[in-house]
This record gives sequence, structure tokens and C-alpha cells, in this order.
Amino acid sequence: MKQKVFLFKIFFEFIRCAPHLLLYALHKNRNTIYADVERWMKIYALNYSRLIGFLYLLSFYPEYRNVFYLRIGAGKHLLNIICPRLSTLYIYTNDIGKGLFIQHGFATIIAAKSIGENCWINQQVTIGYSNDTDMPTLNNNVTINAGAKVIGDVLIGDNSIVGANAVVVKNVPDNCTVVGVPAYIIRRNGLKVSADDQKL
Repeated sequence: MKQKVFLFKIFFEFIRCAPHLLLYALHKNRNTIYADVERWMKIYALNYSRLIGFLYLLSFYPEYRNVFYLRIGAGKHLLNIICPRLSTLYIYTNDIGKGLFIQHGFATIIAAKSIGENCWINQQVTIGYSNDTDMPTLNNNVTINAGAKVIGDVLIGDNSIVGANAVVVKNVPDNCTVVGVPAYIIRRNGLKVSADDQKL
């Protein structure tokens, strides 16, 4: 019975999301869209074809819709009427690498100069300006946990993790985990650091 309900839901979404499917297949950014879908399916352990996975994500993850609409640019406002995005997730960054994953995304603002590939951003995060021009840059494989704030002209290095509720106002080196207000390093290259090495 569950399988029949699921198939009916996917069929309904296929009809409702026909314009989305057209863009999914033909848009100039389709390779980036495909990479996003594959990463989201891997994280959520969805064992579907990429097309069915795309429909599933559109159906059940409004935060994914925000990412998809970012990728397609023009036409997103019309599609939003058919399949609404998450209204409390704001993405003001155009230069975002493949594989962006947003978990929950509630009350999150993303205004960075650029974001690298395979980044992970949680809910109630602020990535934004410290004045009219200074914005953060996130390199590849960066994770920003719930409630964290990354403010101003700072660089978050490759493979680095910003802990929940941390406030980052200085550059974070590659392969570091930072926590606290203001943020300080607790791990570098997978190893705990001494108190002398914690400052950013």
C-alpha cells in the first residue's frame, strides 16, 4: 500500500512539475543541477534514479527548491507559484559550486561572495555582510552548523567546520573545526589543538 501511495505521489508530482522537469533536462546548468540531486540523494540515502530523486526532492524538501531555483535563474518566480520554495531561506549568492546541501534551512540567510563545491549549511545560519561591501567566502567542503554566523570579509578554508552558534569574524584555515563566540579552533587536520593554537 505504501508503495502505491508513493507511486501516486510521484505521478502527481510528474504532472505538477512538468516545467521543472523540462529545465532539469535542458537547462545550461543541468550538470550542476544533476550534481546537486546526486548529493542530496546520497545524504538522505535515497535509492532512486536521478530523475525520480529530483521529483522526490521537489516534493518533500522545499529547501531543495530554493537551490534548484537559484540554479535556473530566470523563470524561478513562475515556478515558485507551482511549487513554492522555503520562504524563510534567503540565498543572495550567485557563485555557488556543485553539491550545495541545505539541511532544514529555516531562518537562514546566505550572502557570500562565493561558495565552493559540496558545502553544507544548516538552519538559522547567517552568512553575510559586516558593511556595504564585505562578505564571506566559503571554499570547498565547508560545513556551517545550526545557528552559526559568518560575518564580513572572511575566508572559510577547505574542509572546515563552523560549530553550532559560533560567530566567525576572522579567516578560518583549511581543515579546521571552530566553535565559540568569537570562534576559535578546536581541531586542525582531525587532531585536537592546544590552547596556544586555538586563536584564529
